Amino acid sequence: MQRDLDWLNLLTDDEATNELLQCCGSKRWASSTATARPYESLELLLATSNDIWWQLDRNDWLEAFRSHPKIGEKKAADKVSAQSQQWSGQEQSGVDNASHETTSSLVELNEAYERKFGYIFIICATGKTSDEMLTALRERLEHDPETELPIAAEEQSKITELRLKKLLTS
Repeated sequence: MQRDLDWLNLLTDDEATNELLQCCGSKRWASSTATARPYESLELLLATSNDIWWQLDRNDWLEAFRSHPKIGEKKAADKVSAQSQQWSGQEQSGVDNASHETTSSLVELNEAYERKFGYIFIICATGKTSDEMLTALRERLEHDPETELPIAAEEQSKITELRLKKLLTS
């Protein structure tokens, strides 16, 4: 079965919500994005989903973050679909060939980040090397919580957009 915009528009609200949860782990985002159907174009879907994302609150964002594994790990804090898990692995492929030193630093700094901010380090890892992710992690650890949360939310927004495109072309 080809997945495209027509396919998404024809799903029930519950089916669409479940499919959209693979793109972003916030239940409110997925439900609101499903309810806003039908979408006439991919651009409209992306714009609407982004508008919905930025209307959500901190708890919704944190829920979305929990659907991702830490950089360099395979398992998310929350239960996710096999498709989400596969996408995470592809997105984080820049870590696959990382040196032991880089991997160790990522683990150590991920833990420091989570202690400081209360959630995992979120980065749109697609196309980034392990060293680029490590550099971003070091830089973002310097932020205060009020500065960091919108940055993490922006990274989740980028991930969601990429995954929506994947959902409709798989």
